[in-house]
Amino acid sequence: MQFMPDNESQKHGAARDLPIGIFDSGIGGLTVVREIRKLLPGEDIVYLGDTARCPYGPRPLEQVRRFALAIARHLKEYNIKALVIACNTASAAALADVAAELPELPVLGVIEPGARAAVKKTRAGKVGIIGTVGTINSGSYQQALARLAPDVGVQAVATPEFVEFVERGEVTGPRIRALAARYVLPLRDWGMDTLILGCTHYPLLVNTLRAVLGPDVTLVSSAEETAADLARVLEERDLRRKRHDGGILRVLATDESPLFLKLGRRFLDHDIEEVEFVDIGIEEA
Repeated sequence: MQFMPDNESQKHGAARDLPIGIFDSGIGGLTVVREIRKLLPGEDIVYLGDTARCPYGPRPLEQVRRFALAIARHLKEYNIKALVIACNTASAAALADVAAELPELPVLGVIEPGARAAVKKTRAGKVGIIGTVGTINSGSYQQALARLAPDVGVQAVATPEFVEFVERGEVTGPRIRALAARYVLPLRDWGMDTLILGCTHYPLLVNTLRAVLGPDVTLVSSAEETAADLARVLEERDLRRKRHDGGILRVLATDESPLFLKLGRRFLDHDIEEVEFVDIGIEEA
């Protein structure tokens, strides 16, 4: 499907019928798409995965910021009505810059919604965070939690190996359970009662994490919270589409890797039939 070009949308006065733009460093952001489609099933979505440069987690944040700005400019050409940065590392590196680049659009990241939910859910006042090296080292979750609730204790752990396990499809079993125990049991022993899943791959590990941590630790998915934030923003701005189903998902990637077709069902709960290759001209140097 070709989304309606700028002049046609203006002619028909159909701002609410325009698509939502969503991007991630790769395929993980489809967990955010999945939650958005559950909550807003009538919305059209154009999703871009920067598979040519993923993962973002180990990269310098300044480089990620440049990537994110280039992708945001590219997605603007699809005449989107809102933009979601469905990547924790890119949200940490570039949310403010992307919002300044596209002042006419609501721009959402995944960090603030997750932090806000964790503050609401913690009972002991101790919140753990797991994420990529880039996300954890940026301090973005820690800063968001400090703004929202200065008295809440926070500990953050980089868990980069989780991404490799998820993309291999190894989300249960003794090896991933042993890795999860090594990462998160020290947080539970510290007294954490709420854990932020600070990477879009990590919702696929919920069952393993619950088995390791037990019932007393609440898991917070930034994907779910971001979908709820988007629904609220669209409603407030009268941009929410009036139909209740039938939204179209268009998937773009920056290389011709079969990753999306191979892993789409795992992340999205259904198969992806087509992935379009796009060249957005990003310089990595």
